[in-house]
Amino acid sequence: MELGLYTFGDVGTDPVSGARIDPAQRIRNLIEEIELADQLGLDVFALGEHHRPDYVVSSPATILAAAAARTRNIRLSSAVTVLSSEDPVRVFQQYATLDLISQGRAEMMAGRGSFIESFPLFGYDLKDYDTLFAEKLEMLIALRKDERISWPGGKHTARIDDRGVYPRPIQDPLPLWIAIGGTPQSAARAGMYGLPLALAIIGGEPARFAPFFEIYRKAARQFGHDPDTLATSINVHGFVGETTQEAADTFFPPVTEVMNRIGRERGWGPSGRREFDASRSPRGALFVGSPAEVTDKILANHAIFGNTRFLIQMAIGVMPHATLMKAIELFGTRVAPEVRKAVAQRKAAAA
Repeated sequence: MELGLYTFGDVGTDPVSGARIDPAQRIRNLIEEIELADQLGLDVFALGEHHRPDYVVSSPATILAAAAARTRNIRLSSAVTVLSSEDPVRVFQQYATLDLISQGRAEMMAGRGSFIESFPLFGYDLKDYDTLFAEKLEMLIALRKDERISWPGGKHTARIDDRGVYPRPIQDPLPLWIAIGGTPQSAARAGMYGLPLALAIIGGEPARFAPFFEIYRKAARQFGHDPDTLATSINVHGFVGETTQEAADTFFPPVTEVMNRIGRERGWGPSGRREFDASRSPRGALFVGSPAEVTDKILANHAIFGNTRFLIQMAIGVMPHATLMKAIELFGTRVAPEVRKAVAQRKAAAA
C-alpha cells in the first residue's frame, strides 16, 4: 500500500502561540515538508486547490513543480484539482509539464471541490455544478488519450478540430484519479471510466463509507474494467505524535479552529474537545495518536476498504513548522514501515 501526505497550505494565526504564518513562509515550509517526505521514502505528496485567504495553494502544479526539482522519488499530485472551474487543456498541459520536470512522477486528482469560491471567480454558475464536472472530465480523459484532439464542444467547453496539445508527458497516460466525498454517483462515475478512486473521510465512522467502494467496483465491472486492477485511496485527517496525549494535544487546537471556522460558514454547530476525542476513537474518522495507534487504525481500515493507497492530512490549520516536520518523520519512520510490512504479510497469506 502506498502511503503519503496531503495539505492545502494553511496560512494565518497559530491558535496556541499567536504567531502568524504568511504565504511566502508557508510555501517555503511546504517545500521542506515535501523534501522530508521524499527523503523518508513516502510514496505521495498531494496539494489541494483552493481560492481562499486561509490557504496558499491556489495553483498546486506550480508548487509541485518547485518540489519536483528538489525531490527524487515521491509522486506529486493535486488533491484536488477543481476541474469544474478549470480549463481541461491547461490542466493537462500543467501536469504534463510537471511530469517532465519530475521525470514521470506527476498525478492529477480531479474533483468538484468542497468549496465554491472558484466558481464566481472564474465566471461559472453554481447551478451547473454537476454538468461542468462531467463535461470537463470527459474532455480531460480525451486529452490524455491522444496527442491530437477533436472535441465536439458542449455547454461548457469549446469545439476543437484536430489540434495537438503539448507537451506530452513521460507517463502515458498521465495518471488521473477521481476524488469524491459522499456521493454514490461520483463513485459510480469513476468506476465507469476505470479511473482510480480517492475517497475523503473527514467525519463520521469510516466503515460506513465502505459501500462507496462497492458501488465503484460494481460500476467498473459493468463497464468492462477489472476492479482488481484499479487503485483506491482513503484520504483522512490525522496526526502522529510520540504519545497519544502529545498527538491529541498538538492537533486539537488547529484542527478545531479550522473546522469551527468552516462550520460557521456552513451552518454547522461548534465542536470541542469531547467531539474531537470521540472522533479519534478506534471507530472515528480522525487518525490521531502514537505511531502504534495510527498504524493499527490504518490497518483496521485497510481490512475494511482494501485500499491500495492511504493519504493523511496532518497540516490542518497553523502549527509550528518544527512540530509538523517531527510528525512527518514519525509517520515516515515508524508508521509507514509497519503498515507496509503488515499489508505485505496479509497479501502473502491470501495468495
